[in-house]
Amino acid sequence: MKDIILITGAGGLIARELARRLEKDYTVRFLTRKKKHNNEFEWNIQEKTIDDTAFEGVSHIIHLAGANISEKRWTNERKSELISSRVDSADLIVKTLQKKKIKLKSFISASGINYYGTKTTNTIFTENDGPGNDFLSEVVVLWERAADQFKEQNLAERVIKLRTAVVLSEKDGALKKMLPTIKMGIGSPLGSGKQYMPWIHIDDICSIYEFALKNQDMDGAYNAVSPQHTTNENLTKKIAEVLRKPLFMPNVPGFVLKLAFGELADALLEGSRASAGKIQKAGFEFTFPDLKNALENLLYK
Repeated sequence: MKDIILITGAGGLIARELARRLEKDYTVRFLTRKKKHNNEFEWNIQEKTIDDTAFEGVSHIIHLAGANISEKRWTNERKSELISSRVDSADLIVKTLQKKKIKLKSFISASGINYYGTKTTNTIFTENDGPGNDFLSEVVVLWERAADQFKEQNLAERVIKLRTAVVLSEKDGALKKMLPTIKMGIGSPLGSGKQYMPWIHIDDICSIYEFALKNQDMDGAYNAVSPQHTTNENLTKKIAEVLRKPLFMPNVPGFVLKLAFGELADALLEGSRASAGKIQKAGFEFTFPDLKNALENLLYK
């Protein structure tokens, strides 16, 4: 009998890619807002409803649910949605596990590298560093606190929180958004361009989730980030280099981004490095630790 894994956030970038990998060794189910396939089960976070048959026999939950941070301006309503989609969804799962008297082998939660704050510093943050003091940091702190309750309430043998960097994929996310202007030869760095951009290849983030499932010694928080650091300017140049496109446009001024995106612009204009040392010490080996190789793999498929 294969272990059963329940994945939330079925519509996200990571969920489907990860599921394809896991289906060989596990039975995979999804929690989704609208059921389309036999292995999908409906839930509604706002209405606090859930099809609890999804939990029958479940051994592991991978919690990827969460509204997209960069999709809309951060109005007060949007901020509440960003938090609720992460925290209230976890709370709903907690209540369901309690009701059905289920204890998981593992609860693995997405988290964010912005735990350390939206700022550009010389610090290379490790999992021993404390949180920042801005909105994104607050989101991640609440997100991780919601995950920790699974262990505190004896609902999971272990809880793993993967503080995820910018995921590079040609299908979605930051890279897909950057490609059109660079392909037209009018790409340019944002603000000073000196802000660090912690990143990870889509294959490596999926591999980390698979590694976390199978490595029983893993527990707690881990930075899910490539060991090679880059800045926004360097990332932009590397994409242009791989695509053989010129970069001659001036940097996009910070004030323009702030006018367009409001407070969200801070997440584009600031960023620090984070260490991959802990996950590597656990035995994980990156397939794409080098940025240029990662981009060539994604853009030459």
